[in-house]
Amino acid sequence: MLFSAKQKGFFLELSDYGCLFARTSATAGPVIVEMLAECPLGDATAFSEVMTRLQPKRTPSGYVHAVCGAYPAKRLVRRPTIDPKKVKDPAYFNEVLRQQFRIEPDKYTIAILNSGDGSDYDLSKATQKEVMFCGLAGQEIVALQDHLLDSSVYPERLELGTVATLGALVDYLEFKKSRMPTLVLEIGADATHTYIISPGGVEAARPIPQGLDSMLPVVQKELNLKDEESAKKLFYSNTFDFTGMGPQLIKKLLKELQSSIGFYEVQTGQSVGQVICTLLPSKLTWLEGTLATALGVPVLTLDLPAWLASRQITLSDQVAAAGTHPRWLGIFALIASSHSTPHAVAAEKKD
Repeated sequence: MLFSAKQKGFFLELSDYGCLFARTSATAGPVIVEMLAECPLGDATAFSEVMTRLQPKRTPSGYVHAVCGAYPAKRLVRRPTIDPKKVKDPAYFNEVLRQQFRIEPDKYTIAILNSGDGSDYDLSKATQKEVMFCGLAGQEIVALQDHLLDSSVYPERLELGTVATLGALVDYLEFKKSRMPTLVLEIGADATHTYIISPGGVEAARPIPQGLDSMLPVVQKELNLKDEESAKKLFYSNTFDFTGMGPQLIKKLLKELQSSIGFYEVQTGQSVGQVICTLLPSKLTWLEGTLATALGVPVLTLDLPAWLASRQITLSDQVAAAGTHPRWLGIFALIASSHSTPHAVAAEKKD
């Protein structure tokens, strides 16, 4: 264990849209989420103020020891089908990375996981064909660590937020006894990372080179703005209702999504039945509804308090209202994966 159960737990999530923070009553067993907070990305003063509220009494080193999740632009979360007969060849996985994903393996730190449950892929058994490659360029890891340390955060653990979130959503579907394949979208500025999940794990993963920035020329044209910078300021503000313009804004992204969904449905014979956009701040949640309508499927509505309770996590009265918003899913996923849960205890007893 990284902490004793009596210590508070501290959690931080960094994404394109800002910084989310959480403090829990303990780091193991049943926990209470005592505090949730957020601040804009790059606002050092606001970040420092939240940190002071998070842990008023710092350790002698001055650092807050936290579990951290991040969504770097060049993160690798892909799901190839491999040949178990070749995995004993030391060069095989590097060939897959180079040929299928155009990744230089020596520049990345990569974990190979089973796509069903997220456990480490066992090279000695090598029976599973469906795996996940999860990784990050070494330079990005160093930059992230340096940024956190400069911000007085000591990362006890640094995770790809995507992996934790996908694990939480798979668990949520199992908790709700839903068999419905679900489209998960992480829409960033430059790209959209797409995943199809079910209670059986991650079924598909694909990045699409269409993000929010690709919508700005449409905003500029439709509203007769002088340049894309003006369009960007308006788009990211909360002063204009873009819902009516939504179908035009998502046109390019929608085409790519329909292609991905079509390929999955032909391959598996199953239909994607719902969609969820993680990470989106509240002022951009209209985008989720617009995409769902265009795809002809409903939005996955999360009952976070019920799911958290199944994981022995309780929201305090102070955060109960805010904690129902889906943008907190990623940080709740970090909390859920950081301490023993009913599922984990059951698995340990079986062993």
